[in-house]
Amino acid sequence: MTSQPESTTVERAQADGPAEPTLAQLRERALAAAAPSSYGKDAVIACDRLVRIFTADRIEVQALQGLDLLVDHGDLVALVGASGSGKSTLLNILAGLDSPTAGRATVAGRDLLAMSAKDRLRYRREVVGFIWQQTARNLLPFLTAEQNIALPMQLAKGRAGAAKQAARVAELLEALDIGDLAGRRPAQLSGGQQQRVAIAVAMANNPAVVLADEPTGELDSETAAGIFEAFRTVNRELGATVVIVTHDPLVAGEVRRTVAIRDGRTSSEVLRRTVTDEHGEETVSEREYVMLDRTGRVQLPAKFLAALGMSERVAMDLAADHIAVYPDQED
Repeated sequence: MTSQPESTTVERAQADGPAEPTLAQLRERALAAAAPSSYGKDAVIACDRLVRIFTADRIEVQALQGLDLLVDHGDLVALVGASGSGKSTLLNILAGLDSPTAGRATVAGRDLLAMSAKDRLRYRREVVGFIWQQTARNLLPFLTAEQNIALPMQLAKGRAGAAKQAARVAELLEALDIGDLAGRRPAQLSGGQQQRVAIAVAMANNPAVVLADEPTGELDSETAAGIFEAFRTVNRELGATVVIVTHDPLVAGEVRRTVAIRDGRTSSEVLRRTVTDEHGEETVSEREYVMLDRTGRVQLPAKFLAALGMSERVAMDLAADHIAVYPDQED
């Protein structure tokens, strides 16, 4: 009897379906599934399904409901949203002033869920700079502008010598165009001048991220424009990553990226870029995008839903290069 060729045996095995995985392969798959997520590994800020729940009078309020956000190094971002949308809660978490309930949040490689109280103190001194809306909260009233700027460096662990501190203070005073205010105390400064000094204080230890909570909220429009120019300066010339929470549409319209937060999640983004035409003239183009989170959810703009009378459920069709969404036509 003629023996069957080996190739025929292999073909029959392939026809019977793929071979069962070995124990080693199963272990490898399990380890890969349990490995830390690579989401946002190159971003300076990475929020992955972030949740924050507050409890008051035995009632739970979900301020953040699985929020995703990535911010790249050197970015200039505005966070916008209605009161209660969760944007200030997010900023407080990023600043180390509050702790998330669940999810994952990292800033400059620091895991915000794993830090001790001591770690948080050092984090706030060295990794992030924070600017409050209330100008009086940003500066110590009995110190001059240059002394306020020097103070974070004096408090930092492994602080620089006096000469380096003085050089850094001088650099920031010049960059923010407040060199002539160095010897003045906060009471001798206008609101706009105080905020410029506050930005310098936030930048003193060369933080990875500068966070600002409504920094122009107490200022008139002309002064606010000057403050925002100061943020552009520290972003462009000093290389700081800047995240600003604001209600001011003029401020939101001046950044490269505006992220809208609604009901505790990122809902949309506006991206802006400068375009140069064939005559060398520059214009700013912008486009709004709906955010797709990591579970596949999107928040459709309320004005779109209202225009088509969409509610509760919608119909969807998959085309070659897009997804179409229709109002529910069922009776």
